[in-house]
Amino acid sequence: MKELLALARRCMQDYNMVPPGSRVAVGVSGGKDSLALLYLLSQLRRFYPGGFELTAITLDMGFEGMDFSPIADFCRAIEVPYVIRQTQMKQVIFDIRKESNPCALCAKMRRGALNDAALAEGCRVVALGHHFDDVVETVLLSLFYEGRFHSFSPVTYLSRKDIHCIRPMLYIPEREIRNFVRREHLPVVESTCPADKNTKREEVKQLLNTLEKQNPGLRGRIFGAVQRQPLEGWEKTPLFPEK
Repeated sequence: MKELLALARRCMQDYNMVPPGSRVAVGVSGGKDSLALLYLLSQLRRFYPGGFELTAITLDMGFEGMDFSPIADFCRAIEVPYVIRQTQMKQVIFDIRKESNPCALCAKMRRGALNDAALAEGCRVVALGHHFDDVVETVLLSLFYEGRFHSFSPVTYLSRKDIHCIRPMLYIPEREIRNFVRREHLPVVESTCPADKNTKREEVKQLLNTLEKQNPGLRGRIFGAVQRQPLEGWEKTPLFPEK
């Protein structure tokens, strides 16, 4: 755990993600990434400069068979307040609009609902579980389908709601998160969404797996290119600049 804590802390400090005394909402879907993020932040809050408070928030999309009680138990164990916000997203996306490609609309609706839930809990910082591999996959998706070299940034400011969205795990590879979740026995709740794993991102993930076998270190070089450019929003603003 120490290595992952160090990587998350360095990312948070490199991009000045959490001002002292912040109230941080962690979006917890039940997947491995969001649970790993929640656990890491629950440990970091104890010694991070200035300290911060945590609240875990889950959006219940309305899919059958989703049981979040293991997450509630976990949050009690790590002493983090936990909120489940009921939504009608499944009904809107699949039953009313009958979206054939639902992921983009779902992501947009989830972002808005999570931000609203965070504000209702008094949080103006929202932590998301994106990691190292997500950055690289987003670069390729952008190149393939938009014709530009682009990825999301470590910190995104939403001026309409005065909320900062932060991504503290950008220095952590997905394989390390997977191993961490297994080692710590974190209570992953599998999604029952019918579109899960059937996305362009999943196709790019599989392509990268193949390319990485042929070209070891490829993901690291692409991530390095993002930082060296740097892409918009990737300029480091460290909390404690090097002297």
